[in-house]
Amino acid sequence: MAKELLKRSEVKEENTWKLSDMYETNEAWEADLKKIDELASELEQMEGTVTASAKNLLKVCDTMAKMDQKIELAYNYAERLSDQDTKDTTHQAMVQKIMMLYAGISSRLAFIDPEILETKEEVLEGYYKEENQLEFYRKWVEEIQRLKPHRLSADQEKLLALASEVCQNPEQTFSMFNNADIQFPEILDENGEKVRISHGRFVRLLESADRRVRKDTFEQYYKTYAQFINTVASIYSGQVKQQIFRARARKYNSTLEAAVDANNVSPKVYENLVKTVNANMDKMHRYVSLRKKCLGVDELHMYDIYTPMIPDAAKKISFEEAKETVLKALAPLGEDYVNKVKEGFENRWIDVYENEGKRSGAYSAGAYGTHPFVLLNYNESLDDMFTLAHEMGHAMHSYYSNEAQPYIYSQYKIFVAEVASTCNEVLLMEYLLKNTTDKKERAYLLNHYLDSFKGTVYRQTQFAEYEMLTNKMAEDGESLTAETLNQAYLDLNKKYYGPDMVSDDEIALEWARIPHFYYNFYVYQYATGFSSAVAIAHNILKNGAPAVEQYKKFLSGGCSMAPVELLKIAGVNLEEPTAIQDALNVFGDILTEMETLV
Repeated sequence: MAKELLKRSEVKEENTWKLSDMYETNEAWEADLKKIDELASELEQMEGTVTASAKNLLKVCDTMAKMDQKIELAYNYAERLSDQDTKDTTHQAMVQKIMMLYAGISSRLAFIDPEILETKEEVLEGYYKEENQLEFYRKWVEEIQRLKPHRLSADQEKLLALASEVCQNPEQTFSMFNNADIQFPEILDENGEKVRISHGRFVRLLESADRRVRKDTFEQYYKTYAQFINTVASIYSGQVKQQIFRARARKYNSTLEAAVDANNVSPKVYENLVKTVNANMDKMHRYVSLRKKCLGVDELHMYDIYTPMIPDAAKKISFEEAKETVLKALAPLGEDYVNKVKEGFENRWIDVYENEGKRSGAYSAGAYGTHPFVLLNYNESLDDMFTLAHEMGHAMHSYYSNEAQPYIYSQYKIFVAEVASTCNEVLLMEYLLKNTTDKKERAYLLNHYLDSFKGTVYRQTQFAEYEMLTNKMAEDGESLTAETLNQAYLDLNKKYYGPDMVSDDEIALEWARIPHFYYNFYVYQYATGFSSAVAIAHNILKNGAPAVEQYKKFLSGGCSMAPVELLKIAGVNLEEPTAIQDALNVFGDILTEMETLV
């Protein structure tokens, strides 16, 4: 009999997040939507007079901040409800309702930024002196002015805002397809029992010591995507086209430039990552050769990439054990940090296990004024324990920023979003390595460390290069069809994994399952964040309290400074290639130790 997933209603309450910490009832949420609309109407009355006086500008800033904070809360509540069971049509409708409201408000209030941009700097300087409270909003206004070359007239901004809901459609369509509609077949597990493949089970099945299970999982999983590959190619092509539309509308030279500029980052940081990783491909090929040797296979296939190189050392880790270990590993970050993580564990910040219709993967999300919420699909593996540490890193970054910053400066830029999460992972790994004397267990942990580099630096850079390549193809007028997208991905896969890997035909379809390709050049930040985190964690372990204080200043920074400048507080300068290269050197050192152990 197949091991089917629990329905959402069957999941124990203690294993679910407590969304009532945002709104007690859906009716309270509905009431906030009305307040949001009322605040938007107040702002609409200001059209043409936003900067007519210091008093007017202050009123606009205050009302915008109040309204945006409510929108963030309302959106998070609806999205979290929907993600816990994507088949629930009531929650789908709530997400659509808040998104439609937001799109409408964006259109109604599109005049605000242009009016601020049209105001001379000397006038604004006078207003700051006249209204002392306006000084609070100076950085917010300056951020609007930074993007002045890419701002349009009020009418054009309205038109772009009206298009925003349509532009979100590819991501929404892919999410519905990938989380709610696609159904995977059953295979026989190691014990000959039927088990249905799911997103949450996919990697766990590929970690199996039974190669037949890995092969069946891999082939059946991608066979399912192959049935819909033209549809997914059309969805992804729509995503790239809307990115091109927005970039050109805002007078950027490329979609890449438009995406990174939103975070005040130069395209050179992105291009430098791809270039540096490509220059270190020999290390990745060494890793593949080591994996082939450890597994003792004549041919290494893509379905062999997740199973541990050190077989027999894998063990199940219960969620309770994972929490306990993570708390011990994070001790170098100080008592207040550890206590706050513990509070999250004990007060239902986390939705723990997979259920039918639940969104795949893992994340941390939340709104100002509430604690963060963490989604997991915990499956009792070492990877899952690292995912717990990772997502709690995100959660703590949000917590520190929200505590230290006012709402308008609380949201850290995406560019630094993966630093805190990966720092937790590195600390967990160093703790586990320090506390084992068993040679086999050490080799198993080093295997995991290598896989973290492989998965976060090399794999995410492969994704980043694919995103850069396919956007460039479309910008140059080339059609993004299933055939061209498959071929581009297969060619990259061969380059990254090298001659000792058989790049199976199915792997050409992998791009079709990656939700991050709908996040507009997001994934490169995993690699830059990982490299930064390696440096920060090693600094903390080496220098103790002073390094921890620097790190907490970074965590507390929100968006009060440019992200690259915030990282410098924590001792990392990503304007130079050294951080990426140093991380890859660590990867090489671990490889060398692993080669001597096996």
